[in-house]
Amino acid sequence: MTESYVKKLSTILLDAVTDKDPLVQEQVCSALCALGESQPEEALSAWEEHLQQHGKLAHPYRTMILRAMEVVVSSHISELDKDMARAIILLASSEMTKVKELVCDWQQAASNVLVAVGKRFIGRVMEEMLSKFQPGVLPHYFVVQTLANLSVSNVFGMVPFLTSILNTMLPMLGMAKHDTMRVVFCCALQHFSESTLEYLANLDQAPDPTVRKDAFATDIFSAYHILFHQWLQSREAKLRLAVVEALGPMSHLLPSEKLEEQLPKLLPGVLALYKKHAETFHVSKSLGQILEAAVSVGSRTLEVQLDSLLAALHAQICVPVESSSPLVMSNQKEVLRCFTVLACRSPDRLLAFLLPKLDTNNERTRVGTLQVLRHVINSAAAQMEVKKPFILSSMRLPLLDTNSKVKRAVVQVISAMAHHGYLEQPGGEAMIEYIVQQCALPPETERPGPGSEDPTADSVRAVSVSTLYLVSTTVDRMSAVLWPYLLEFLTPLRFTGALTPLCKSLVHLAQKRREAGADALLIQYDDSKGTLPSPYAITTRLLAVCSNPYLGDGRGAASLRLLNVLHRDIHPLLHQRWATTIPLLLDYLDEYTEETLSQKEWEEKLLMFLRDTLTVVPDNTWICQLSLEMCKQLSCYSEAPQEKNFLYKCIGTTLGATSRKEVVRERLQELLETARYQEEAEREGLARCFGICAISHLDDTLAQLEDFVRSDVFRKSIGIFNIFKDRSENEVDKVKSALILCYGHVAAQAPRELVLAKVESDILRNVFQCFHTKDPALKLCLVQSVCMASQAICSSAQASSFHFSRKAELVAQMMEFIKAEPPDSLRTPIRKKAMLACTYLVPLEPALEEQARSDMIHGCLHSVMAVVPGPEGEDGDQESLYLDTTHALEDLLTSLLRRNMTPQGLQIMVEHLSPWIKSPRGHERVRALGLSACLLRFFLEHLHISALVPFHNLGLLVGLFSPRCADLWPATRQEAVSCVYSLLYLQLGYEGFSQDYRDDVAEQLLTLKDGLVHPDPAVLLHTCHSIAQIIAKRLPPDQLISLLLTMFESLGDPDKNCSRAATVMINSLLKERGNMLLEKVPEIVSVLRSKLQETREEHILQAAQHSVYLLASQHRAAVVSSLLGSPLPFDSHTCTLWRALAVEPSLTAQVLGLLLERMSRDVPFKESRAFLLSSSPNRVATLLPLAATCALREVVLAPASGPAVLELYPQLFVALLLRVSCTVGVQLPRTLQAKERRSASSALDPRTFEPCSSAVDALQAVLLRGGNEDVVQRMELEGGWELLRTSAGHEEGVTRLASAMAKFAGPRLPLVMKALVCTQSSVYEIQRVTSTAFLAELLNSNVVNDLMLLESLLNNLVARQKDTCAGVRRLVLRGLANIASSSPDKVRAHGPQLLTAMIGGLDDGDDRHSLVALEAMAGLARLLGLVEPQDLRPVLLHVAIRIRPFFDSDKMEFRSASICLFGHLNKACHGDCEDVFLEQVVGGLAPLLLHLQDPQAPVAGACRFALRMCGPNLECEELAAAFQKHLQEGQGLHFGEFLNTTCKHLMHHFPDLLGRLVSTSLFYFKSSWEDVRAAAPMLTGFLVLHVEPEHRPQVDLEQLTAALQLLLQDPAPAVRMKAAETLGRLVKFA
Repeated sequence: MTESYVKKLSTILLDAVTDKDPLVQEQVCSALCALGESQPEEALSAWEEHLQQHGKLAHPYRTMILRAMEVVVSSHISELDKDMARAIILLASSEMTKVKELVCDWQQAASNVLVAVGKRFIGRVMEEMLSKFQPGVLPHYFVVQTLANLSVSNVFGMVPFLTSILNTMLPMLGMAKHDTMRVVFCCALQHFSESTLEYLANLDQAPDPTVRKDAFATDIFSAYHILFHQWLQSREAKLRLAVVEALGPMSHLLPSEKLEEQLPKLLPGVLALYKKHAETFHVSKSLGQILEAAVSVGSRTLEVQLDSLLAALHAQICVPVESSSPLVMSNQKEVLRCFTVLACRSPDRLLAFLLPKLDTNNERTRVGTLQVLRHVINSAAAQMEVKKPFILSSMRLPLLDTNSKVKRAVVQVISAMAHHGYLEQPGGEAMIEYIVQQCALPPETERPGPGSEDPTADSVRAVSVSTLYLVSTTVDRMSAVLWPYLLEFLTPLRFTGALTPLCKSLVHLAQKRREAGADALLIQYDDSKGTLPSPYAITTRLLAVCSNPYLGDGRGAASLRLLNVLHRDIHPLLHQRWATTIPLLLDYLDEYTEETLSQKEWEEKLLMFLRDTLTVVPDNTWICQLSLEMCKQLSCYSEAPQEKNFLYKCIGTTLGATSRKEVVRERLQELLETARYQEEAEREGLARCFGICAISHLDDTLAQLEDFVRSDVFRKSIGIFNIFKDRSENEVDKVKSALILCYGHVAAQAPRELVLAKVESDILRNVFQCFHTKDPALKLCLVQSVCMASQAICSSAQASSFHFSRKAELVAQMMEFIKAEPPDSLRTPIRKKAMLACTYLVPLEPALEEQARSDMIHGCLHSVMAVVPGPEGEDGDQESLYLDTTHALEDLLTSLLRRNMTPQGLQIMVEHLSPWIKSPRGHERVRALGLSACLLRFFLEHLHISALVPFHNLGLLVGLFSPRCADLWPATRQEAVSCVYSLLYLQLGYEGFSQDYRDDVAEQLLTLKDGLVHPDPAVLLHTCHSIAQIIAKRLPPDQLISLLLTMFESLGDPDKNCSRAATVMINSLLKERGNMLLEKVPEIVSVLRSKLQETREEHILQAAQHSVYLLASQHRAAVVSSLLGSPLPFDSHTCTLWRALAVEPSLTAQVLGLLLERMSRDVPFKESRAFLLSSSPNRVATLLPLAATCALREVVLAPASGPAVLELYPQLFVALLLRVSCTVGVQLPRTLQAKERRSASSALDPRTFEPCSSAVDALQAVLLRGGNEDVVQRMELEGGWELLRTSAGHEEGVTRLASAMAKFAGPRLPLVMKALVCTQSSVYEIQRVTSTAFLAELLNSNVVNDLMLLESLLNNLVARQKDTCAGVRRLVLRGLANIASSSPDKVRAHGPQLLTAMIGGLDDGDDRHSLVALEAMAGLARLLGLVEPQDLRPVLLHVAIRIRPFFDSDKMEFRSASICLFGHLNKACHGDCEDVFLEQVVGGLAPLLLHLQDPQAPVAGACRFALRMCGPNLECEELAAAFQKHLQEGQGLHFGEFLNTTCKHLMHHFPDLLGRLVSTSLFYFKSSWEDVRAAAPMLTGFLVLHVEPEHRPQVDLEQLTAALQLLLQDPAPAVRMKAAETLGRLVKFA
């Protein structure tokens, strides 16, 4: 029986092997393997028999069976008996050799079975193989392949057979005519040789330690003869590679004399393959083995072949390596291994071959040679020791190569040399210099374009930097080589890019020497050959490059660290001071980045460091030498203007520290003669140098400049010292520019007490000579110098007594420069500098004439105000220049105002600004208001009143500025408020109040100012009104007329905002004239009728609102009727007029009442058929209720309507809710539909006009105005408003609205509920549904208890149980169930009534869609835990039986609800489960387990809950614990693991349930859901896995096996996979 059943299972699975899905095939194979693992003998026997009986089975399927056999044999080889082994051997042998043609997968699988069996039964396998390996007969391909693989898998078992195998094989080699057979023979010989070598290498563990290499030598040589002399000549590449792979290990087994004899032929033969194969890894590997064999026997003929070997190997190493090709990389390694062998054997010959190759210009040849050279330097160090000078000398030409790949290879060779002592030899210094040169490569310019084969030069530089540092820090023998030699590379310009790595290496080397030599000097200049840089050169160089500290990987910090470590060599006195100051500079650099560092502050710190250094070293000679070196190095920085500029400052600082005047004159003269005046940065640097020098040597500096000015260059003749002989006019202007700048910086930097005496006579005298120029650069220098000189005069303590005779002339010249600039654009800082110069000149005596002052103000304003602003995202420099120019203008105007601090002086300034204040261009107004505010603040801050005088022009000024509070530009508005604020405080000042007095009324302006940044129109108007009130409170009576007249002028302002602000302010000031405004009501109505169609001006709309309010106060019904007659949808003007009716609460309440009455007067819709044959009529909205709804919304939107809305809240809420319900799906009348289409096409109104939406909008407006913002927000968040508008979602929308009302508007509910109850008998079914849904949801909230509404609501709902509408009946059940949430304590009291209603819903026969039953199931699930047990017990079984059919319903909701209710039934029975109900629990167990795989997540979740609840009733703690552990909500479920655990516990505790559970699962084999269908065999399989065999009779194996067999034909691969898996487990019942 057992044997037949295993055979049956095997047969079923073996038949399923032919499945078309690869995954199913894999699972079938796994099932076969599982069968084999359990019953290996029987399974293998069945498979063997199957293969024997099904000879026509296609080979892919035979292959899968053989692979399963290999798996089982491999894992159970020790259990296999001899008979079975023999049967398998015979089967596999037969399968392998059944056809002569090669079918690789099939025959390979059979071969693998033989190899697996051969691990234990090597003798039997060899017996079978040798039977098919007969002398004189060419064997099957896979017979040879199997023998080869056996030799690898069982070395000790196979080697003893090899002698006889080789004897048999050798004659066959000549018989093999096809390349395929020859390849497999080569493979076999390769593996035989490798196995033999392994056997001989482990003789101590071998079964026969007497085996010797000689035993195989003859046979191997015979085979070698055929392979090499015949087969290697084949045209088939695969055969040649197989031959060469075999020759490698075979060469080790050849007799020494034969190997020596064959080498002259063998080596050329192998080398020849390089030309025939693209992939040469196997050739190189074999060649390496042959070379090792030759060297091991001491071959002499190797020397003869050396040249050809080296040439071939060198050609291989020169092949470009693709990193994506592993074989090419491996080939490189094998070739280098060959070179190592040859280097150890013949180093002289190797170098004689390699080194000349370095002289070639071919990139690949040179790179490959360098690669080999580096390898042999490392791998054959002993042999290369005496060759070092020879190798070094050969590097001369590679050092000159500019190719990036060659450079990288050279650097790597030098690195290897450094580790092996090469660089200590003569010529090593050239290698070091080369490394430094590569470190100096500029990364940003060396990157090749896309597709270039070169590695990036950045990588060359990176390798070089890394090499230099590693050699400096890790190779101890290199310290003496590198120090002090590396110092020579600090100062040459071409090594600038290498400064950072150089400094780092030098710091490390110096620290090592310092540690070894204590206080000795690090640099011994006596021992050098005069090539080391001097201390002055080192200091100058490192200090200059520090000015750009983050360049070159942070060369600033590296340079400072090197200076610190060389302090004694720079000067003995610097140690203590630099030990303190340099770390501070390094810390400063660490705090910033290249983007955040202030260049000016950093340079100032470096100059302070230099000044501090010069103070510590009171040695004039040392200082003079340093200044000389600095001047020498200036020419090195022509391409680095920033460093050169800084070096000029250093020269000035150094010259200022010396007391030798002749040195100062000499250096300054030299600088003037050698300066590159064409460079702007150099002119600036030269000027700064002179300025810094003038701090200590003013007279000498001016004298040197004077000498230069007196030279011929200013007369355009031969020039100064023959320098400027050939210079053009432009070049002379550049020289002048530099000199003018020098004078300016001298004036700015020199001691103030000395400047006044020399400013006119020595400084400005030469400046005046250059004013008549058109050169922009010279102009800028002139203005800048005048500005600096003027500033120096003003900052002097004697400035007040200084009489500047040429002041007016200078001012006029500055104005000429300003006027010459283009008025609409700002390109240069000339006008900024000129205005700054005028600012400093204005306070000086004598005072300017009135006309000159007026022209200055006009000209400067025009030059700045008219500049057109740049586009968005403008260049930052341009924006910064404009801001600086504006600040210069502010300073100039305040300087002028300071000269006339009176109301009249202020009036003059404002008159100049007035045209710009009223400009139609916004940017000009902003600038003018900003300047005005600045001047008023200045006037207020410097106000000094000696006697009480009137501020006579206050009204004019306030009238000019106050309408600007509503300007289109936010900045203008804020500046206008600032102006009004300052004017009010000026008035208080003139009234006698002190400057620190703060007026409460005026301070309110500051609060209002903050609201003017981005206000909406309503806020803006209110703010203007508030500003007017503040002005009215503080304006003197005599100023009112002038203020009003000025404001009336503003009514025509082109800026409509300002016109509107003027209107608001005038109305506020004339507030007491209300009677006059009332008399003009007819005129306002006339304006309303005529202007609304002509204009959209805000102040006209406001007037219209006011008129409508007055009319409605007297003619309420007429106004409402008239406005209701307006075309729908209402335009914006009509909406505005409706909102005007909400100004006064009593009027609003009356208007709302009228609108409610009009809304209910007519039917909400009329039914019409679009076509005579249409199935259902269309509903079309009636006009009057629709218009009333829209009007109601507009009225309620007005904030002032709040009190009226609160008064009518219940009526408004209920009326609009029912209006929403009866307009769902209702269409507009045809006339309005056409109008709406035209409106949509013109895109005038983004909102779609639609009856239901208008009602929803009105309802939202009522809630908001009634103070229920939380309700609106909650509905918005939950999407409730959108649901209300749709037929499908309306009911849910009402539910969400009721929930929000219950939570946020509880006190309103009694009256709302009362109004709703009255609508329960509505003739409109949708209104009954809406009201029932709302009331039902109220029962879901605890608010019904707080308001004592529970009983009335309950009674009302119970009364609706017999409603003709199924939707109403369903909502009644939902409401009754909601008591569980709101009043759980009341459920017990009403238990029987509630259960009766729910069971009635379960049995509702009038609902064909069973939605009432669905609601009843959901309601029962909520109520079960709260009712009395005695009320529940009579209905428990009825409910369980009634809901069971829904478990497998096609609708997800029914499955989910029924299963969830089943869980609650179980929960209610915990501890008191009757046997009859327990039967239902057991019956539901399998469906629940399988529906865990339900495609719908809610159903799976319900199953989790139900199973957790079933657990305790099953009275199995392990099972209940498993359910609790795996089935928690929100926790991932590994279904297979869970099902396995569950079945284990079920079969352990309830083995009698096996038959019932299997039968139930068989039912689900036909489920319509794929996942459930796949889970059913899983359940069966796990049950079988864990049940004891004695319970087998419970299962009808025939039926189960047949069902599973049928499932193997299922269209879903996943189902077939599970069926196969389960079939594999049924072996347990075998």
